[in-house]
Amino acid sequence: MNVWLSCRAEREYHHRMRTIAWLILTAALATRPVHHGNDLQDPALLLRPDAPEINERAPGTFAVRLETNKGVITLEVRRAWAPLGADRFYNLVRAGYYDGNRFFRVIKDRWAQFGINGDPAVAKLWRDRPIADDPAGESNIRGTVAFAFAVPNGRTTQVFINLTDNSATHDKEPFVPFARVASGMDVADRLDAEYGAAAGSGIRSGKQGPLFEGGNAWLAREFPRLDYIVRAVVVR
Repeated sequence: MNVWLSCRAEREYHHRMRTIAWLILTAALATRPVHHGNDLQDPALLLRPDAPEINERAPGTFAVRLETNKGVITLEVRRAWAPLGADRFYNLVRAGYYDGNRFFRVIKDRWAQFGINGDPAVAKLWRDRPIADDPAGESNIRGTVAFAFAVPNGRTTQVFINLTDNSATHDKEPFVPFARVASGMDVADRLDAEYGAAAGSGIRSGKQGPLFEGGNAWLAREFPRLDYIVRAVVVR
């Protein structure tokens, strides 16, 4: 009898433990951010820039998780700051455009630029798909993120993180921030800056021919220690 009671008590104990574990797991899943990044699940969309699926309006605010080889950088995007820029970034992230991108132009304590796809066919296609300028608004202080451009109404896919307060120079252009670094600024500060502007083939996109022609294969051969984005994901 005592043995039976002991076994029953043990079974009830393990049942309670399994129930508690299940409740903890359920609560964790319920509060975990939902990953929407790359939710289009169709890499071919990057070769169809006019497809409705890749031209959706972005939420008012959302976060993008840049999973890099150095760690995670989380961006908080605010559509009110730059609606057209936020929409473009949102759709490119969802389509996987930034996966595998190198931080090809990192100027220490100034900015870190990325946004040229490693596949030359994709990169060259989007190079000719500019969006109109957004009105100047937020200042280019440390931690803000804006699209790079060479001419008015020339923003396409390239963005940069301000590693310092660049408002004195960048606000005049104007580079218009659409996001800020919510966490991981220390990761951005550690991105490899040894090549400076060399990997970007000079100043701005007018001299980036080798990068667009050779893609990641060219960068890996010529600038092997560049840091990179493993995956970019919309997380809320």
